[in-house]
Amino acid sequence: MNLIMKMLAAPATVLALWAVSAQAATNDDIAKRLAPVGQVCVTGQECKGMEVVASVGGGDAKTPDSVIAKHCNACHGTGLLGAPKVGDAAAWGERSKKEGGIDGLLAKAISGINAMPPKGTCADCTDADLKAAIEKMSGLK
Repeated sequence: MNLIMKMLAAPATVLALWAVSAQAATNDDIAKRLAPVGQVCVTGQECKGMEVVASVGGGDAKTPDSVIAKHCNACHGTGLLGAPKVGDAAAWGERSKKEGGIDGLLAKAISGINAMPPKGTCADCTDADLKAAIEKMSGLK
């Protein structure tokens, strides 16, 4: 019986050592997986290691053409869902009269109208950015 106990004790010892080493490796792997992959940088505060990212998009002024291309052209370029097309002075003029001029069009652009969401998907556009884009699309001043 002593021989059977020795035969069972050897694999049990090996298994116990393997489990301890596997647990240590698992803990190291878990720690690596839980380590942060990035950090949040706030404008105006130091963000070590993220200098390039922190300087990107530093509030560059938007041009009417860039706003139109990025946010307006999908609908106003094709007239989707009744949106007045870019350069269609008659449609924009009719809309302008109905809404009370450029300021009325701007108010509708800010709050949204029909299928157009507020600010036409340009949440970070200023009122001046939107007004310039409307003036460029419509040809109205």
